[in-house]
Amino acid sequence: MCSPSATLTVWASSWLAGRSAPDDVLAALHAWAPKHTIAAGDPLAGGRTDLPWSAHGNLPGSGVMALLKVIRETMALPGSQLRLVLPVPGDVRGVPGGTAFAADAIAAEEGILIGVPGTDGTGLIPQWADEATLQWTVYSTPIPAAPGPDMSLGEAEYAMREAVRDAADALMKLHTTALGTAESDPRELIEAELADYSRHDYPDSIPLRARRILDTADHVAAILTVAQREPASAPTSASAIGAQESLLRPLWDAIRAARLVAVHASARGND
Repeated sequence: MCSPSATLTVWASSWLAGRSAPDDVLAALHAWAPKHTIAAGDPLAGGRTDLPWSAHGNLPGSGVMALLKVIRETMALPGSQLRLVLPVPGDVRGVPGGTAFAADAIAAEEGILIGVPGTDGTGLIPQWADEATLQWTVYSTPIPAAPGPDMSLGEAEYAMREAVRDAADALMKLHTTALGTAESDPRELIEAELADYSRHDYPDSIPLRARRILDTADHVAAILTVAQREPASAPTSASAIGAQESLLRPLWDAIRAARLVAVHASARGND
């Protein structure tokens, strides 16, 4: 799984649908960090959830069970949705603009929106408090309408198959092939990246095609991470940096789009 927000979206959806137990959600979160806390990010969210809030952001958060309580109570409203967002500068689809949630979600490159589209609801963003603690912050935020229809699972699966080939080509162009000048074998580095992703389980209820998409997206992300990190590919000039970004950014965009399709299909229980 690519992020704590994706893990929580998939597992909480399975739990709310009666296909997983609360302990399953907690176990999935603990694969990210042994300790999770939750606190309010603004006074309105604090008053609505009874969570601690401080203008200085220095209050200890409540335990992880409070996180499930917030999700359950918000999703109890008819028409509520549990939606993953993966915003980055230049691509903020699905994020309510001009909000504290939007600014912090872009900084974290992830978040969750919960509520009825077109009304005020709840946002969640995870941030590392320390090496062992993931702090979830709750925001009171507008829930925008969905940014548009997702690709179908078939389209996303095809896009990821194409992305595997394009990512391998990018790795070659950046001189980090298995026989290249990098000190380590890129194949071993890619496997190490994939091993980190594979620590995170999926619910049994996840559609098989969605799981294939997420697995392939992780594979492409591992290739791109190695391509960007290897000394042989490190750009040494502004023009080289621009060339590398032009080469890799469309692939990262494709990964985010495919992950959103797969996670949202999983949240809906669609095959």
